[in-house]
Amino acid sequence: MVVPSDQPRRYLVRTFGCQMNVHDSERIAGLLEEDGFVAAAGLDDADVIVLNTCCIRENADNKLYGTLGHMKALKDLRPDLQIAVGGCLAQKDGEIIQKRAPWVDAVWGTHNVGRAAELLAEARSGRTPSFEILESALLDDDEFPSALPVRRDQSWAAWVTIQIGCDNNCAFCIVPSVRGSEMSRPFGQIVAEVEALASAGTVEVTLLGQNVNSYGRDLTTRLRTAPDWQASAYSTGPGWAQGERPRARPLFADLLTAVAAVDGIRRVRFTSPHPKDLRPETIDAMAGSAAVCPQLHLPLQSGSDRVLALMHRGYTAERYLDRLAAARAAVDDLAVTTDIIVGFPGETDDDFERTLEVAATAEYDSAYTFIYSPRAGTEAAAWLDRMIPADVVAGRFDRLRVVIERSALARHQARVGRVEEVLFEGPSKRNPRTVTGRTAQGKLVHIPSEPGALPAGSWADVRITRGAPHFLAGELVAVTARATHRTRIPVVAG
Repeated sequence: MVVPSDQPRRYLVRTFGCQMNVHDSERIAGLLEEDGFVAAAGLDDADVIVLNTCCIRENADNKLYGTLGHMKALKDLRPDLQIAVGGCLAQKDGEIIQKRAPWVDAVWGTHNVGRAAELLAEARSGRTPSFEILESALLDDDEFPSALPVRRDQSWAAWVTIQIGCDNNCAFCIVPSVRGSEMSRPFGQIVAEVEALASAGTVEVTLLGQNVNSYGRDLTTRLRTAPDWQASAYSTGPGWAQGERPRARPLFADLLTAVAAVDGIRRVRFTSPHPKDLRPETIDAMAGSAAVCPQLHLPLQSGSDRVLALMHRGYTAERYLDRLAAARAAVDDLAVTTDIIVGFPGETDDDFERTLEVAATAEYDSAYTFIYSPRAGTEAAAWLDRMIPADVVAGRFDRLRVVIERSALARHQARVGRVEEVLFEGPSKRNPRTVTGRTAQGKLVHIPSEPGALPAGSWADVRITRGAPHFLAGELVAVTARATHRTRIPVVAG
């Protein structure tokens, strides 16, 4: 399809990866719409296609290059079509992408999302590809990524970035290489964004960071050196007077409390915390704020102390379980999810048995289980002599899944008969006469409903009638608040 010259150009953003990438895609869409683009209905309708990539596991690479192969066929048919690649894999392999897919028009990394529209314009005007990978994020607070315009497809819920980058050195993880060092967003800017979202009708926010528990750790130096006119941006919040320079950094617990207190915000979630940095103050903030959801994602990765040490995780299985127990003791009806890696280089049968034991003891509500995937540039990728045979890893993976699903099913079946408050997200992809929503714990709930009867963003009380390993089923008790259906949300600054 060729768009007439007097019509706005159309864009399509495809996202691979985690919540960080999803939110980055919202920013890319916001930038393009601010530049005059409109959303395309699909591939055949798009003048610009942006692939926002992930590189956590090896299959992400394969998925990208498979998709780019399909994009080449589209480009051959429509030479004016622009194709761009951004995100983590672009940050890691920008030059490789250029060599393997020379039909790509623009490549940018994780540190210059704000240049997306400019790079596409440069490539179009010069008829040559634009390539820009920055080694680190800009430190000027005005350039913090969340200050970019955002295109959200839902009005009731929003991602809010509080931190980018990671200072940990996990042996398996490439995130520090592609996301850079930790950089916390000023306290006052975060609260101000949440206040603006609440004023626009948002009722649920999810605070995003690579390690949210360490939020503010890097602010100490910046607080001491910030000019007076910036002081309020850093210091607004509990324990700090407006415009005064605080003596100590704000804690994540302070931020949780402040965000939960914003008028109109009914649910606050966060991801992801690191077990070694889960402080008592954070647990207290979760327990003391009604809006903070009783949901905790606490990545275990392994239950073996030996493997945890090889991974550089900074805790033992006992310390992990102690912190988990403290959280469950303080937060009523807490749902706990986790990440676990199977087949880490050197993992023995005994190491894996320890993982099964910890997983059984923890009684997770659900878990993201992964087979280890070596990533070039990480420490563990060099341990080729310690790799576990694929058939052994597959057997371990299946055994772990049985343990996880057993505890998930038990915890979900225990909820049968309860009445839960559910925020609905829309019709089921599989059955248009079923709508789905989530409880405060983040549990996925399906109930029968006629199309359009419960628009996305509606609240209802639901009686749980069935518990399955990955979801709950229920019946409507009462609609408590009905949303006004909106298919597109205006572009707003983050």
